[in-house]
Amino acid sequence: MTGFPDRGNNVALQTFGVVMDASPDALLALGGDGTVLAANPAAARLFGLQQDSFTGLDHRMLFAPGSRDQVAQLLHQILTRPGESAPPRDVTGLRGDGTEFPLELAAALLPGQETAADAGANPGGADAGRAEPTRLLLSARGTAHRAAADANLRDAMSLLTATLESTADGILVMGIDGRVAGFNEKFLSMWSLPPEILEADSDAPALRLVMAQVADPVSFTARLGELQDDPTAESHDVVELRDGRTFERYSRPQRVGEKIVGRVWSFRDVTPRRKAQEQAHRAMMDLAVQAEKLRAMAFQDPLTGLANRAVFNDALAEALQEPRLKTVDVLLLDLDDFKEVNDILGHQAGDDMLIEVARRLRGCVPTADVVARLGGDEFVVLLTACPDADAIAACIVRCLHVPVTISGTVLRPSLSLGVASLGQDSVGPSELLRHADIAMYAAKAAGKNRFLRFHPDMMQALVQRTHMESGLQLAVPRGEITVDFQPIVSHRMGQVVQLEALARWDRGGERVPPSIFIPLAERTGLIGEIGAEVMASGMVQLARWLSEDPSRSLAVNVSGVQLQEPDFAEAVLRLAEASGVAPYQLVMEVTESVFFDADCSLIQQLSTLRDAGARVALDDFGTGYSSLGRLQDLPVDTVKIDKTFVSMVRTGNERLPILSSMINMAHSLGLTVTAEGIETAAQADYLTALECDSLQGYLFSLPEPGERLGQALHHAEEALNALKGR
Repeated sequence: MTGFPDRGNNVALQTFGVVMDASPDALLALGGDGTVLAANPAAARLFGLQQDSFTGLDHRMLFAPGSRDQVAQLLHQILTRPGESAPPRDVTGLRGDGTEFPLELAAALLPGQETAADAGANPGGADAGRAEPTRLLLSARGTAHRAAADANLRDAMSLLTATLESTADGILVMGIDGRVAGFNEKFLSMWSLPPEILEADSDAPALRLVMAQVADPVSFTARLGELQDDPTAESHDVVELRDGRTFERYSRPQRVGEKIVGRVWSFRDVTPRRKAQEQAHRAMMDLAVQAEKLRAMAFQDPLTGLANRAVFNDALAEALQEPRLKTVDVLLLDLDDFKEVNDILGHQAGDDMLIEVARRLRGCVPTADVVARLGGDEFVVLLTACPDADAIAACIVRCLHVPVTISGTVLRPSLSLGVASLGQDSVGPSELLRHADIAMYAAKAAGKNRFLRFHPDMMQALVQRTHMESGLQLAVPRGEITVDFQPIVSHRMGQVVQLEALARWDRGGERVPPSIFIPLAERTGLIGEIGAEVMASGMVQLARWLSEDPSRSLAVNVSGVQLQEPDFAEAVLRLAEASGVAPYQLVMEVTESVFFDADCSLIQQLSTLRDAGARVALDDFGTGYSSLGRLQDLPVDTVKIDKTFVSMVRTGNERLPILSSMINMAHSLGLTVTAEGIETAAQADYLTALECDSLQGYLFSLPEPGERLGQALHHAEEALNALKGR
């Protein structure tokens, strides 16, 4: 160290010089006037000067102009208040080459120095004359490395802040002392907390706001207590809020090295995910329910709960594959006239009847392998190893033919049942079911409400029926459909007032009964073509007869299928015009069944004909489900009493109030009455006495073709004259 006076033998100063030379910080000894007395090697390196260049240098020349006042203030503080600690100051140094650099500057009195304050305190002391000049020691340390470190720190803090603020989680950092150490904006928004509440000295206000939002405060605080008791524990749970939101809560200790200095809390709003999970769960539950329904639909009839067609087919196929040590019987049944239940009482009543039939059927055959509904009103029973299938069939017919109340109406179910059994010849499942089906239709044709066992002859009958159906397809083009006429007489007028046109089918020289081919025509949709042929032929053949007397009329039977045709009424009127027949001389005969489920179109067809002058007759009255009270609601002009009621008259002395009631009620409604099936004079006299308007039956004439119409009319007049002579 150079430039320090009186260094010689002064041991203290020698020691001080060694310390200065060894110090890594730049040390400068200043005199009372601020000049540099001495400098150590570190100062030479820091300021870029030769070590001996410092001696006598004004210390201010070592600092940038902008920092010299700070240096002066530091020195003044040391000199005037030596007892106080003077913190280092960041100033800017000035190197020998004129460049500036940052440094940290500290100052202190050199040992044994007397400050101005000390001198003022003892101005007259014994040692006052021997006081040494004041000397100061400046310590300087370059801080350029700190700037880089601070920049890195600022970058790191900026990145950390950006990360915390960009995360979707709400972050809260609590110190070990229980005070809030940090948080991000997401945490504030999630819990709706103002920032100032977390900057308070206590976390109690913030905790109260949080607790007010939690659905289960007890468990929430319990978890806080657990973590407080175990600072090293990590935690993960779910917090439900009162407003319906759901937070996932994570917590782990905050460590600095191995020391725990606090705890970090992370809150994540998983409400959308939770709702999505709940929706997915509900969807899975719905899918499970749907799957169960589909499974049930795959094996069960949804209406009756019986097995379905697929189950029956599988069971029948399996039964036929078994060794033939047991019997296999198929009982196929169909409800008779079930359509009328739907038409009259509605489809709900029809469903109720099917459910009741299924319940009874299940009770009749508790040991059956399968009881199934094939569809509609068709049911089937599979029996294996049954000793007497016929007895089971008879039991089914008997049990089901018991009255049941449906929608307030008492009905008596009727069924036709076919039985087919595995015989000596092997047959497949579909063939065995077909045999039962053929037997069932045979039972229906035999009178219904009975069962029949399949016989090979039934197959021949089916073939004939199929052959007949194909023949009926060509009946009109081949000219096989003809018309017979039956007179209808008025006892009061004493003459034939109407002729009814009746369809006939002459096929290959044989006449097919109307009771066979008319239902077949309706079932196959050919009734419209046949009906049009009968109507056109009847008008043409009777045009002259009708023109001779305006009181005469032609009656033609009309099917409900024909009335469904949108242009039926117009077609009839066009035929009448082309044939020269007046519309008022036409009578359309319909049965009660067409009104069971009559739509507006059907009513409109009949209304159009009536508006043109034609009349409507209700045929076979009394045999259906309607009543006399319904007549006033139907678009009809005449009722025709069915022959089953007329046949009740045998001697003419019977008391039959049902006949008189029918006639009187019809007359009270302004309707005329025709009695069908008059075969005896007693019947004619009885109905005439009841003031029946007109009569029809074999007593007057059989139905005759057009070429024998004169004979029919003559026979009818003779019968009328005979009645008058009685």
